[in-house]
Amino acid sequence: MDEESFKQTYKELNPNRCIFEKSITNRRCDCQLKRKFVIATRECVACQSEIAMKRCTRVLDAMRNNARFSLKVITVNGPMPHNKELQVQAGGMLALQNLMTSIPDLELKSVVNIHQTMETALEKYGSTEDLPYGELVKGIVKYESRPKRKKKK
Repeated sequence: MDEESFKQTYKELNPNRCIFEKSITNRRCDCQLKRKFVIATRECVACQSEIAMKRCTRVLDAMRNNARFSLKVITVNGPMPHNKELQVQAGGMLALQNLMTSIPDLELKSVVNIHQTMETALEKYGSTEDLPYGELVKGIVKYESRPKRKKKK
């Protein structure tokens, strides 16, 4: 299947594309509202809630905008290059989840449930605009999608 056919089929089968698809397919995050499917051996993720999808989009856009300077990606509008986008998605959600855990100093290595983390954060902070983006950017910058290799002697 060529790339154009894939994109067309993808849009037809997945009108509610999960905005956190990269972090879910990379096994860094999970969500109770995800629906996985495969097109031509490529794993895809849809969101089962249009309301949750809109909320996640607002939060991810805000995380991107707040992290652009720190990630040295200032001129890009919309999604960033793949590794930077994964860093924003997974690093931001990990930081938010770690802020929402009731056990101090417990740092989880993957997001258990994006939807539940967002719900808990909105209960605590009130709206997506009031989330602690400064703390989330620290988590984004600290996040490594792949541990750095140690140099051989």
